[in-house]
Amino acid sequence: MNNKGVGVVFCLIAAILAAARYVAAAVFMSNVSSWSEELFQCGLEYVGSPLKIMAVVALIVGIVFLVLGVCQDLRKSKKD
Repeated sequence: MNNKGVGVVFCLIAAILAAARYVAAAVFMSNVSSWSEELFQCGLEYVGSPLKIMAVVALIVGIVFLVLGVCQDLRKSKKD
């Protein structure tokens, strides 16, 4: 697998982790009778920040791999 493929996989992992954070907060708040933005923010705080941090790290790694893959393709096309 080349660098662009690895970058895409890491970006996908970042999207899944970001979605998992919101799903976990929604599951935590599922027994509440009325919803509000403040209440959902409390649910997100209860879930914590590890999912957010892992998503950001995976996104940064994915972008780095994508840029490296594009740079390699540009260098290869310049040689030809």
